[in-house]
Amino acid sequence: MDFSRLRAFQDYLVSWRIPGNDCMVTKDHETVYRYQAGWADREAGRRMAGDELYYFWSASKVITTSLGMRLFESGLFTMNDPLSAYMPEFADMTVRTRIDGREELVPAKRPIRIRNLFNMTAGFDYNFGTPYVDEVKKATGGDCPTREIARAIAKSPLCFEPGERWQYSLCHDVLGAFIEVVSGKRLRDYAREVLFDPLGMDDTCYNLPSPEKLKRMAVQYNWRDDLGKYLPTNNTCGHILGPGYDSGGAGVVSTCADYMKFADTVANGGTSKDGYRYLSPATVDLWRTDTLTPEQRVSYNWDQLAGYGYGFGVRTMVDRAAGGSNGPVGEFGWGGAAGVWVILDPDSRVALVYTQHMLNNQEPFISPRLRNILYACL
Repeated sequence: MDFSRLRAFQDYLVSWRIPGNDCMVTKDHETVYRYQAGWADREAGRRMAGDELYYFWSASKVITTSLGMRLFESGLFTMNDPLSAYMPEFADMTVRTRIDGREELVPAKRPIRIRNLFNMTAGFDYNFGTPYVDEVKKATGGDCPTREIARAIAKSPLCFEPGERWQYSLCHDVLGAFIEVVSGKRLRDYAREVLFDPLGMDDTCYNLPSPEKLKRMAVQYNWRDDLGKYLPTNNTCGHILGPGYDSGGAGVVSTCADYMKFADTVANGGTSKDGYRYLSPATVDLWRTDTLTPEQRVSYNWDQLAGYGYGFGVRTMVDRAAGGSNGPVGEFGWGGAAGVWVILDPDSRVALVYTQHMLNNQEPFISPRLRNILYACL
């Protein structure tokens, strides 16, 4: 293995427009590559050290869906169960439709099923700015308990019939609330019990870590196309609505090395280096199995997802030629709004975690190149 090209790519990204980055690769439970480039805080002159905390944004979804898959393999639900059997507020949904040129609400013809939460086909949008969410914020003094936010989401009409198409949305936030219902515990507590503590992920949490740990947060920047440069932001994640809200879709804070403890476990069939069995290999394989119908695939069309299908909450490579990928079919993972990118490959027993902290993250450019360089290096 020769990782000189991966290191050169990380350096190039810093010279191009990324303030700083960190990348780690494991194979067969062994770290085979780790390198940081650039700045954790450009203005203060603080270089990347490798212990920086990041908002993982939508890379949280990989953890959340894995927690759901663990409950699934425990027999606590099936993918075809109606969501309303567990969360009655989703029983009588309405759907926005156009009739004679006017938008109207009609009763949903199909129930939301648990599989629709996992694979982003429930019909939700990605909008927390509704009067119903505002009511919860006001009523709870800004605490925003996870279950209450889910009840607020249920009050908004669906954008389409459940299962009709794929749409990136609040599905995994509702899945986080569903996990609370099924496990009988807060999402953060269930994650701590079955994942974070067993794997020693002491720097990983839903919501915000302690003020002391927050001092290690890498500055979150935003690339400004109009200015041709990046500027620091206010270092917040808008999906962490309040102290009581555990966002299944974007609520995880972690470090590159801490998240890798999870990624490496998954890449080795669901069992950690120390022998802790988090998921069964059969469940990992189901998780990364493409779920999309031809109709749903039409709206699954982001440039960086060429060649990928969508499993139970993760992208999954199905067509190497279409994706221009030198990685294998079945490589899977997801990314985050500030630029985290995760590659999980159980067939090769390889995991990659790449972290940066910049919104407008340049993902369509970075992620396919990162993948192809990885497999060339291996």
